[in-house]
Amino acid sequence: MLTPEEKLRYDRQMMIPGIGEAGQEKLKKARVVIAGTGGLGSPIALYLTAAGIGTLRIIDNDKVELSNLNRQILHWDKDIGRAKTASAYDKLTKLNKNVTLETIHITIDESNASQITEGFDVIVDAMDNLPTRFLLNKAAVKHQLPFIHGAVSGLEGRAMTVIPGKTACIKCVYHALPPAAKFPVLGTTPAVIGAIEATEVIKYITGIGTLLTDRLLIYDGLNMKFTELKVTRNINCEHCGGAVFGK
Repeated sequence: MLTPEEKLRYDRQMMIPGIGEAGQEKLKKARVVIAGTGGLGSPIALYLTAAGIGTLRIIDNDKVELSNLNRQILHWDKDIGRAKTASAYDKLTKLNKNVTLETIHITIDESNASQITEGFDVIVDAMDNLPTRFLLNKAAVKHQLPFIHGAVSGLEGRAMTVIPGKTACIKCVYHALPPAAKFPVLGTTPAVIGAIEATEVIKYITGIGTLLTDRLLIYDGLNMKFTELKVTRNINCEHCGGAVFGK
């Protein structure tokens, strides 16, 4: 049940058709994993905390650096040298005391990706590399959890929602691994893509609208346009194909 304070706090979003008190209660009960608290993870965590997600588990292995601060808005000058998870925890608990925050300072790898995402309702991709995204994609398929994908570079961003067993997964879309390299980012790019990812989480949990499934949304900030590419599930995909699901 929502408290009187929560009804007032979330009044404007409960006015949205399809959300109401019932939808807000779904958000309050939801458990969401955010993998990464950098450029993408910052707006995702802020908006999901503000929206009243019941439990957020935030995972990151990095410490705050000065070069992060043009885009990673959860972290400030005073946080340089601190674990990003600790810095994020401080800000998010001040934003909304009703949200339970769990932080894990760890590198996501093959040995732990499944364990640290088990028991949650949604996995959100806020990573900066494809190999780790693939591990999270596999964990999402294993646990049958929606996987909200986002990626950025420069003024370009991408987003897609995966429903395992029903829609294309990111392995269906991305095949070859790009070479590891430092890439440019304008801070507003992850802000746009992170907000889209957070919106997809809220839509999935409340059951409203149409999800970004079997579609790769591409944001071109330089020319200020969005392009949508149709993607198709690969029945032979090594992550989500028929051999995995038996169909």
